[in-house]
Amino acid sequence: MTQYDYDLFVIGGGSGGVRAGRMVSSLGHRVGIAEEYRYGGTCVIRGCVPKKLMVYASKFSDQFEDCRGFGWDVGNTTFDWNYLIDAKDKELERLEGLYRKGLDNAGVDIFNSRAEFKDAHSVYLVAEDKIVTAEKIMVAVGGTPNRQSDMLGSEFCITSDEVFDLKKLPQKITISGGGYIAVEFAGIFAGLGVDTTLAYRGSEILKNFDKDLRTLLMDSLQKRGVNLRLNTEINQVDKNSDGTLRVEDKGGNHWIADQVMLATGRLPVTKGLGLELAGVEMDTRGYIKVDDYSKSNVDNIWAVGDVTNRVQLTPVAIHESMCFISTEYKGEPQKPDHELIATAVFSQPEIGTVGLSEEDAVKKYEHVEVYRAEFRPMRNTLSGRDEKMLMKLIVDGASKRVIGAHIMGDDAGEMAQLIAISMKMGATKTDFDNTMAVHPTASEELVTMYAPSYEFRHGERVE
Repeated sequence: MTQYDYDLFVIGGGSGGVRAGRMVSSLGHRVGIAEEYRYGGTCVIRGCVPKKLMVYASKFSDQFEDCRGFGWDVGNTTFDWNYLIDAKDKELERLEGLYRKGLDNAGVDIFNSRAEFKDAHSVYLVAEDKIVTAEKIMVAVGGTPNRQSDMLGSEFCITSDEVFDLKKLPQKITISGGGYIAVEFAGIFAGLGVDTTLAYRGSEILKNFDKDLRTLLMDSLQKRGVNLRLNTEINQVDKNSDGTLRVEDKGGNHWIADQVMLATGRLPVTKGLGLELAGVEMDTRGYIKVDDYSKSNVDNIWAVGDVTNRVQLTPVAIHESMCFISTEYKGEPQKPDHELIATAVFSQPEIGTVGLSEEDAVKKYEHVEVYRAEFRPMRNTLSGRDEKMLMKLIVDGASKRVIGAHIMGDDAGEMAQLIAISMKMGATKTDFDNTMAVHPTASEELVTMYAPSYEFRHGERVE
């Protein structure tokens, strides 16, 4: 019988990889894990966590303004970018320490090194200059920002990898993109007082989200001072003698920025990983192909998280790892469930959503009921803020099952998480109607919209 150094070796120290390594080791197996940058992965180090800390920081400008309507006067306010960055760094260091401690306490061998395949059972640790072998190997290396290297002047631009470590707050920034990252950072920088431009090649941001969410968010961003340049694709970036950047789009229009941030998608970190030597199949973009149980075409190699291009969310990577553990180490085969995944966009205002959009529901169901409430939340009355909140439920007219929920406003993400539980259990609109409201709250609208705002029958809207 072949003897290996490890029962499981994990390549990648993000949320999915760390969870797999820690849990498998705690079951009594020999586990090693390698990470070439910092433990915690994109989410903790260069993604969700530092981003949300910055979202919190950017919201205080609104709060200082709104408090006057409630009798408060906070006087003059100032913002210190370097203080925020230092505080953020300390928090990330603390979180990385917790990830390492969890692995160490579980008995995992931790390597601070890039790991590359030599064959299906062998991995070369670059920093250690040695090869280790494993019976099973999990790839959890995640993704990296698309740096658009084919664009002239891309070397002058930053991505979400660098934005958290800028030495100073720019006076003017241009963000290229229209997805999660782009709209979130547009809100962050605008809230911090930066002259912010969002350039997107499409006619509406947040592709694949419910149209009402897209429309209301675009309106809100513009009211917050974000310059939206839709149907605009950046063609070239040049650096001026004074250090500023000249941005030119494909239509020949140009403008000046201190920083240009590229947020036009992410790519898998599989280049140079040696997957070919192990016989692992990838698609044309480099994502690892896996089956319903996260197994690659090679019988002893699995992949989870963003590197598989299924659903690119941290909790999904963790869930996929837990299913892998149940299947391979507990004798309880379990497929990752990618249906009805709640998600939040920490834009300003915030978005929380789960299930089908109105547009997708109409394509799938013969009879669709739409319950929609757009209103001014109580907090905005005395403050005088002109910002609406949206609550929207999509219902299958035949079964009355709630198949989509879309919220825009404060704490939308928190509400989406809770609604997802009831939707996962198959809740109907009647179940919502029979639930008592919590008053006065914004969320009570979710259980007090008794009549459809409009319906669709066979794709046609009926008022």
